Amino acid sequence: MNGDVGAELRRLREEADAEVRALDRDLHALFEASRSSNADDEHDPEGSTIAYERAQLTAVLEATRRRRADLDAALVRLDAGGYGVCERCGRQIPADRLAVRPAARTCVACA
Repeated sequence: MNGDVGAELRRLREEADAEVRALDRDLHALFEASRSSNADDEHDPEGSTIAYERAQLTAVLEATRRRRADLDAALVRLDAGGYGVCERCGRQIPADRLAVRPAARTCVACA
């Protein structure tokens, strides 16, 4: 089972890493586009502003980086034999919770 769990955690980690790289490229492109543009996006009545898009993209990138770090930590716990054990109470984290949140550190009661 640990092999399957490890493979799934590595797959999710690779996906998160690819998403971080793509979001980082998108954010860089947005910075470059706004640098070369002299549009007054704060007063544009159409759609969202460049500042809003930049803030949204930055927030998504930060969340994805946190997810990647959580998956890294889950892989460390798996290697150390502590994966699936609540860090607060020491009980097993239910399989249903781990299926939904593979990087969970706590059981539902302690979350």
